[in-house]
Amino acid sequence: MMNGLTITQFSPSDLEQVCHVFETAIPNAFEQDGIGHLTDDMRAEIEYKINTFRSAMDRDEPETCFWLAKREGVVVGTVSFGPSGEDIKACTGNQLEQVGELGSLYVLPDDQGQGIASALIREVVTYLHERGIEQFCLDSGYKSAQAKWTKKFGEPYVVVKDYWGPDTAHMVWLCSVVDFLD
Repeated sequence: MMNGLTITQFSPSDLEQVCHVFETAIPNAFEQDGIGHLTDDMRAEIEYKINTFRSAMDRDEPETCFWLAKREGVVVGTVSFGPSGEDIKACTGNQLEQVGELGSLYVLPDDQGQGIASALIREVVTYLHERGIEQFCLDSGYKSAQAKWTKKFGEPYVVVKDYWGPDTAHMVWLCSVVDFLD
């Protein structure tokens, strides 16, 4: 992998470092989007991600799988794949309910822009392809992420205007696995 980066599935010993990624990257995403003042929403997002990770750790066969990007043994990024979330269901009228969601894609701010998110996505896409899964979806309410995902995944499947309030949209992408295989 690049610059000593490895992608691994999670283990219970990773919990503290994964919490650190969420507690650092999520506030950074809120700040980048100019919504850092929404501290209750930010805290709720952090807690939701941590609880999702804990739930995956506590099951022999979790609904949601996590992969971690590590540099020299330190977790610098996360990604997950599991059932489509409530926002995707709400935005699509349950059209994508049976399509799994790529989610929890966060990279520590100091490590962003180095291809870590792309490496994590490639890992998930390979996993899906090996299991015969043909599609995945993802969503974002972060404006900065929406711009990145539109560049990487193309035009969204659906855009719901004013989803988070005036002048805020939520976007959902539907992707074919084969389009993202190396």
